[in-house]
Amino acid sequence: MNSNMTTLKTLFAILCLTFLTQYEAAAQTDFELDPNQSMLMTGKGPGQDAAINPYLGEDCYAIVENTGNQEFSIRVQQRGTIIETIAIAQNEEKKVALYKGFEMYFDTESEGKVNAKVDFEKMKRRRAKI
Repeated sequence: MNSNMTTLKTLFAILCLTFLTQYEAAAQTDFELDPNQSMLMTGKGPGQDAAINPYLGEDCYAIVENTGNQEFSIRVQQRGTIIETIAIAQNEEKKVALYKGFEMYFDTESEGKVNAKVDFEKMKRRRAKI
């Protein structure tokens, strides 16, 4: 009987951890920004990013979706130098290259709140032609 209780407690603990892990991952992908706000999304390391980039320190893509009613822009920088600025319209999705050392900011200039979703994808290396 004790081994059955231990097994049930272990399964319950694993189930709870699974749900907490999934909740944490989901909580880090949807963002709401106030009017005229800029937010660093990626680039400064663990504990300082708004979005958890599983490919931090590697070349990757950020998939950014505007899930709200207000346009906003993405600013990609490296060491304080702006590489590119990309506008994202309502219901639009963009795939942005983030190379090692790049930072991505969300900039809002609208009167209303901005809603966005962020995901990351590993950049596949191209094979050299022989």
